[in-house]
Parts: sequence; C-alpha cells; structure tokens
Amino acid sequence: MLAIGDAVVDVLAYIDDSFLDDVHVVKGSMQVLDAEGATKLYARMPQADEVSGGSAANTMAGIAALGGRAGFVGQVADDQLGEIFVHDIRAHGVEFVTPPKSGGAPTGRCLILVTPDAQRTMNTYRGAAHELSAAALDPQQIRDAAILYLEAYLWRSAGPRAAMDEAMRIAHEAGRKVAFTLSDIACIKPHRPEIIAMLESGAIDLLFANENEIMALADLDDREAAIAAIQDKVPLLVVTCGSEGAMAVARGVRATVPIARLGTGVVDTTGAGDLFAAGFLFGQCRGRSLEDSLRVGAIAAAEVISHLGARPKADLKELVAKL
Repeated sequence: MLAIGDAVVDVLAYIDDSFLDDVHVVKGSMQVLDAEGATKLYARMPQADEVSGGSAANTMAGIAALGGRAGFVGQVADDQLGEIFVHDIRAHGVEFVTPPKSGGAPTGRCLILVTPDAQRTMNTYRGAAHELSAAALDPQQIRDAAILYLEAYLWRSAGPRAAMDEAMRIAHEAGRKVAFTLSDIACIKPHRPEIIAMLESGAIDLLFANENEIMALADLDDREAAIAAIQDKVPLLVVTCGSEGAMAVARGVRATVPIARLGTGVVDTTGAGDLFAAGFLFGQCRGRSLEDSLRVGAIAAAEVISHLGARPKADLKELVAKL
C-alpha cells in the first residue's frame, strides 16, 4: 500500500485549558499557521515530544505495524526536522524514498496541544510538505501498490493536488484502487465540488470520513441522511461515529462495529482516525470482511489513543490476534 500526504513532524505537549485561552486557540480545532505564527506558538509551548507525523504517514506506520507492506510519498526539507521525519518513518518499516528539498520552505510541523481530557488541538505549518510535485512520484512504486491512499490535508495546494491527480491516473491504469480520506471539515468546504466530482467520476474507490466530515460533504446536518446521499457515489464508504463505533457501506451492504476497549484510558486522541484507516485498509488487503476490517480498525484506533502520539507503541499484530 502507498500513501501520499503531508510530511510533517508532530510536536506534542500536555497543556491545560488556560493555555489555549492565552494563545487564543479554540479547543479541538485545527488551524493552519504561517512560519511566523508557528515560531511564536512553539516558543510558548512547554516541553514537547517531536515525532514523525502526518495523517497518511501515520496510517502507513499503522499498516507496517500490523504486518503489511507500506510506502509513503511526502516532501520534507533538507533540515533537522526533515531528518527526524525520514528516520522515524523508516524506523516504523515504511518505505520512504522521496528526496528532500533544499533552499525552499522548512519541513512542515504540527504543534499539537493535548489537554487533560485527551482532546488535541492542532496547529499546522505546512512548510515543504505543500511543495510536493508530480516530479517526486515513482510510477513503478504506485503500480506496485494494491491501494493508493490520499489525504485531503494535502489536497488544498495546487502542486500536491497535481501530484495526486497523476498518481490516481497511474494507479487506475494499473488496475489498482484509490482510497481518499476527507481528513478534516476545514478541507472540505473549499473543495467540496471537486471532491464530489471525483466521487461521481469513479476516481475514488474507497472514501474515509468521520460523521462531521460526511455531513459537511453532503451539506446535510443529519448523519444518516448524509451517508445515504454519498454511499451510492463511491464503491466503499467508511464512516467513524465517535463513541458509537464505525460503519462501512459497500454497494448497499452495511456493516457496523462498536468501539474497541483495551482496558486503558484515553490519553491522546491524536491519530485515532489515521490508525482506524490503517486497520481497515489492512483488513481489506488481507481479504477480510467489512465487519472484520472495521474491527481491526477499531483495535488499532483504541491502541493509539491509549498513549501520547499518533504512532502505535504496542504490538498491533498481537492485539488483533487476541481480540
């Protein structure tokens, strides 16, 4: 499996709610920063952990942890954070061959503020990640992947969008499937007509969304109505529904599962959706049913919210085998 997405370094710190008020950030939100804003916020953050991140990259790390073969395409700069990203993603067993860029924007970073209730507030500086171009693609790497996985976070910039369009063309010519995750409500409104057009043209074979994102895409305020409006536009639709679990619809056939419980508390919800997607995609690539794939996703998501950070720390293969 191969993903194209934001190559960013996550900078995670525990803070209290008053810190969010002090820096004028809405709890649970996702905002895009410029270089100056990122520098100022970073300077005010307490001691933090720096780890390789990015939504689609987290998903590929999850697939590798489950025992699957995973690759990632993303742009970093030739700087310290770029070295951190490359080292971390390769250490997770993910193939990463995109060369770093020199002389442009620095490596992107996401400043993640985690409150005591485990909610994460994300503040992203895109940096070099949004300088990705089609020239960075390896066509054979795309042809060799059973599924090409794309994230909407990166869809917002023209260069990466052109790279994704070319990657989708190559994947479909090779008879491969294309999966797309809506990523965040902020990614949907500016590009809703384009995303709907992609679905209706058959460019997307598998769509991931949470309940808020699917309602935003359908432009409806009822979850079930939104699912009904979108499910016939894509062969396979997967929607996570918070504490209610998750569901998938394939050609009118629906499967649902509850959330997984591993006996640990919720520490940090960062990466829950990313690891859910990893589990589901892994299950589908291994020929599992919709329900079994949803369960693997739920287990992977439950593991990642049990600790700080968006990459698995426990043995996901063992957890899946056990549960």
